[in-house]
Amino acid sequence: MQPFSLGQALSGGVLVGLGASLLMLCNGKVAGISGIFEGLLARKAGDIAWRIAFCLGLLAGGVALLFFYPSALSAPASRPLVAIAAAGLLVGYGARLSGGCTSGHGVCGLSRFSARSLVATITFMLAGVITVFVSTHVLGGRP
Repeated sequence: MQPFSLGQALSGGVLVGLGASLLMLCNGKVAGISGIFEGLLARKAGDIAWRIAFCLGLLAGGVALLFFYPSALSAPASRPLVAIAAAGLLVGYGARLSGGCTSGHGVCGLSRFSARSLVATITFMLAGVITVFVSTHVLGGRP
């Protein structure tokens, strides 16, 4: 596990906030990843190019991180790839079922003082804390 760095955390937060703000200012869209990705699958005419550009930007950010700071992504997965993929699909399904994801509610919704986003973000965080506690302390797994 990587040691916590306040500078890296602040830099990451500033970049996420800047990206979300630019998308809202330039395109009038909320930077909710699950909604952006769902829009790629729904294929509404005239609404695909910016979604593709946004998703490619996310991938480019990961590639840049791998190139410039490879140790950030060097921790081996502590779970089987199938379990990680299943968890990702369940999270994506739950995000769409609930009307948004952590990026849409936690970053964009809270910055717009949305009460719905506050409740959603608290729910996301609480569910994460409970899941880690149960899987680590009750079931005896590793975090």
